[in-house]
Amino acid sequence: MDLGTRTPLLDSFKRGDAPRDIRLLAAAGGLAPRALEQVEILLLMRADADAEVAATAERTLENLDAAGVAGFLARPEASAEAHAYFAARGIVPAAAPSGDGDLPLVDTGGDELEPAVEEREDSTLQRIAAMNVAKRIALAMKGTREERAILIRDPNRIVTAAVLSSPKMTETEIAGIARMANVSEDVLRTICNNRAWLKNYAVALSLVKNPKTPVALSMNLLARLNDKDLRMMSTDRNIPDALRVNARKKVVVGG
Repeated sequence: MDLGTRTPLLDSFKRGDAPRDIRLLAAAGGLAPRALEQVEILLLMRADADAEVAATAERTLENLDAAGVAGFLARPEASAEAHAYFAARGIVPAAAPSGDGDLPLVDTGGDELEPAVEEREDSTLQRIAAMNVAKRIALAMKGTREERAILIRDPNRIVTAAVLSSPKMTETEIAGIARMANVSEDVLRTICNNRAWLKNYAVALSLVKNPKTPVALSMNLLARLNDKDLRMMSTDRNIPDALRVNARKKVVVGG
């Protein structure tokens, strides 16, 4: 999944969702499990209002391996801000990208998150429940589809943002999440605000059919639906009345 330099996890940090302990952990390079989020969050944390967080982020950036940074800067997802920051320190993009873009520049020790054997769902739930926020974020980015299905319901917005930022995420999985009635409204808003995901008809339809999707957003998506699905929505008692009435008007006009 290519979201460019904007990902739900980065947007979550920019909104100020992260508490101080998570920001401090991120500033030390111990949170984001891949280079894109790690570098961009570090650049964000160096301007944090908390002096310790800012100083920690600056030290982490200064201690990054120059060759690894140069290889990252050669990747298309590296932002203009990252290029400018490292250029001022004499680090320019390498001739070609190096390393795996899904890995961090600072090793966060995420290998321990992989279960040794196949687990039952209740065991997986217990294992995840015992994790701290940092480990849940790493698992959200690196884990299995089944683990993401659990973590997308996490009450912590940073964790759900990490799920939606996972490089393993597919549009089919996004459509499945958009159908879930037990995810937060914030998750559905994030999906609604992603133009790339909304190009997928199944994603748009799932959002409209989900009664938890904010009505204003569902209304905007009605125009995307074909006649068959509009007729279905016009009689669906599981969606808000306003949405059903609007769908009925479109069916009448179209007919």
